[in-house]
Parts: sequence; C-alpha cells; structure tokens
Amino acid sequence: MNAIQIHPGDTVAVALSPLSGGTSVLGVILTEDIPQGHKFALQDIPSGAAIQKYGLPIGHATRDISAGEHVHTHNVKTNLAEDAVYTYEPVKAAIPAPDGPVPVFQGFRRANGRAGIRNEIWIIPTVGCVNAIAQKIAALTSCEVRGSVSGVYAFPHPYGCSQLGDDHANTRRLLASLCHHPNAGGVLVLGLGCENNAIAGMQEEIGAYDAARLKFLCCQESGNEIEDGAALVRELIAAAADDRREPLPVSQLVVGLKCGGSDGLSGITANPAVGRFSDMLIGFGGSTILTEIPEAFGAETLLMNRAVSREVFNEAVAAVNWFKHYFVSHGQVVYENPSPGNKAGGITTLEDKSCGCIQKSGSMPLVGVLPYGERIRTAGLNLLYGPGNDLVSSTALTAAGANLILFTTGRGTPFGAPAPTVKISTNSALAARKGSWIDFNAGTAAEGESLDSVARRLFDYVIRVANGEETSTERLGARELAIFKDGVTL
Repeated sequence: MNAIQIHPGDTVAVALSPLSGGTSVLGVILTEDIPQGHKFALQDIPSGAAIQKYGLPIGHATRDISAGEHVHTHNVKTNLAEDAVYTYEPVKAAIPAPDGPVPVFQGFRRANGRAGIRNEIWIIPTVGCVNAIAQKIAALTSCEVRGSVSGVYAFPHPYGCSQLGDDHANTRRLLASLCHHPNAGGVLVLGLGCENNAIAGMQEEIGAYDAARLKFLCCQESGNEIEDGAALVRELIAAAADDRREPLPVSQLVVGLKCGGSDGLSGITANPAVGRFSDMLIGFGGSTILTEIPEAFGAETLLMNRAVSREVFNEAVAAVNWFKHYFVSHGQVVYENPSPGNKAGGITTLEDKSCGCIQKSGSMPLVGVLPYGERIRTAGLNLLYGPGNDLVSSTALTAAGANLILFTTGRGTPFGAPAPTVKISTNSALAARKGSWIDFNAGTAAEGESLDSVARRLFDYVIRVANGEETSTERLGARELAIFKDGVTL
C-alpha cells in the first residue's frame, strides 16, 4: 500500500511513501511527484469546492484541481473563521467492558492514593530570580540520592513576579499543582522573599501537605541558601528513599496526549494509534488528558459531541471560544497554523492539522474540562486548557497529573516535560534517523501493521515506562518547564 484514502467520501488521498508522477495510484494517474505525507486529488475538484479528508472539509480549492494533482498550500485555503456556533449533538461513546483482567504496573503508591511512576526529588522555584540557586542545589545533591530515589531535578522558569491578574494566578496554580505530582517523592519550594508569588501564597494554593515530603525555603531569610537548601533536599531524600514499587492497576495511570512537529502521516499512523491506546487505558479504568486546544480548531465538534453531559459540552465550547478570543484580542487570525515544518510534512490547513490532532482522543466519552494549572478530578478522557506550544502544553499536562506524556511527531524534537515524555514517530524514516530522540515507531502503520497492533505494542511500552524504563528525554536529561503567559509584564 503506497497511498490511502482515509474516508470513502474523501476527494484526496495521502501518499504513504514518495510517489512518482506518471504512475497509477488508487485509480488516478499522478500528474507530478507526490512527497510522503502529502495529498493528491482523487477526482477533478473545481475552484471553490471543499477538499475532503477524514470525511470532513479541510479547506477549499483556490483554483481548479485535476485528478492526480498535488493538493497543498498552493491550491487550497482554509475555511476557518473566528466565529462559530456550536450545537450539542451527543454521540454515543460507551466505555467497553475490560478485555481481560486489568493489567498492572510497578509504581509508587502515594499517601493521597495517587500512583507515581518515578520517585524523584523536585526543586520548584516560586520565581525566576532563584533559578540558579535551585539548579546549584540540584547539582550539589544529585550525587547523594539513595534507595529508590532516582534523581534531584530543578525546574527553572522566568515567572512568579511582575505578573498581574490571570498570569499571576496561573503561575501560582500551576506550580502548586506540580508540588502534588505523584512522580515526586519530595519537593522543595524555593522562594526569594520579595516576589509576588511568595511562599505564603504558594502554601495557601497548595493546601494540605505532608511536611516530610514538601519543604519550603526563603532565600532572603537564609544565611546560606545553598547549604540550607541542600540540607532540606537531603531530608527529602531520606523521607523518600525507602519508597518501594508495588503492583498497581493501570486504572491509576494518567497519560497526557500531545503532538508536535506533525506531518501528513500524523493523523494516519501515530495519532490514531495513540487514540486506540487511550481507549484501551480508559477501558481499564485509567485516564488520559488532551490539550493544545487551538490545534483542534476545525475538528472540535468531533470531541465536543462526545461530552457526557451538556454541562461538559458547554465547558468544552467555552475552552475553544476562550482561545479564539485570545487570538483575536492579540490581533491574530485563528487559523495562523500550521507551522512551516507541518507544511513541509504535508499538512495544508489548520483543519487538516486539527482532524489529525483530534485522532489522539480516540472514541471514549469526554468526561471533564480542566482549567489551566488544575489537576485531574474525573477518571476517563479529559480536555485541558492549553495552547499548541509543545513545552507549555506538556508542562500543563504534567501539572494536571499526567504520569507520562505520549508525544507524537513526524519531524522530531528532543524536548522533555517534567514527566517522562515518550516520543512516537509517525514515520519509520524518522525513527531510523533520530533513534536517540524516538522511543516508539508508529510509522509501521503505513507499512501494513494494523493500528490495533500498533496500539497494543504502545500499551506494552507504556507499562515498561511506568515500571521505570527510561525514555529518550530522560536519558538526554531534557526536563523542562514552561508557563503560559497572556498579559502584561510589569
């Protein structure tokens, strides 16, 4: 199979491998070379007519397009606009009974009932002014880990002061949520002393906590903040060192879903395989979280109509409209996407990208919508406020409680979130070329392996990661944090 018509009603097909002009593919003669992941017309398409892919319009033809012709940015334009009216048209999306016994993984049972897949010590600055101190403390104490503690990690960021309104609240809420993350056996919150996001406010946002597992240090009140910080980290190491992995049901796993550097195969291989994985995990009682809301524009109704109630539907509509307003309020059009790399990989319009992106959500009901920085409350498929930016949205997924993140990519990227970030390639060429970045190859779905088979392999791999197998980002040391910003910096 060298090309695929995804839906019977599609007017275009996608090349699964590079195709040469003059050859016959799916009943048409190609009029030119078609790169892998790119589209070609299956019939004559008149100017102004819809371009159908995934059974949905992904734009319209800007001129007459002949059967066999390359269909891309040179002859297609988006249909998207800033305004849309959404009507709740519920789609039955029942959760199937588990297929066999609930699988288990070897995880860390936390006192609050959550399950961790790592036992790390995290240092979280309240403000960017103390980033260097946090990194120095982490470097000083990393060699002192023992028992089941696998490392000490600092998460620098530029915020926590000179922010107003929602930006300040978002920063504090996100950092507080990270303090509760089950992959952290202990957390040191490191403050300066004069910042807006002061330790007292952080403590209020954090709420109840175990003083043996969560420590605070104000640098301006310390005679030697590095020595004092290192002493507190040693206490956290001692408290967590005897934690032991034990068999836990996968119903306690929370997995974030994200894509970046997408290509024309993303919506055909990796993303639908992740969607099937999500369905499997939820079928066993687990949870997944989808974000990057602007990258659902044009396909949002496919998710909204799976909402379990009108209330959840309305919350999903509010999330989409908030991000549309965010674009418009900054003088930007909502469809200023895909990126140059996306286009080079075969994605033409935002609808094209969104229809592929939404495949990661699978087919399960949408049970909840999470504000930015908040933690998951309901088991099942959740939607989280977050932009398309890879690190910002992956940080938000971590703060929401994701034990790990499945990140599909057709172009490749080495970044990592605070939680283990599994890189899934959409094509085998990327997996072969960037083996140090890619953890799992879903490109085999374009070479004959069924999506169900890929999903089962992915499920097995996720269990191995949950059991402690390192991802490529962990081996690289890529553990980064980024915070969403919308307003004024003083």
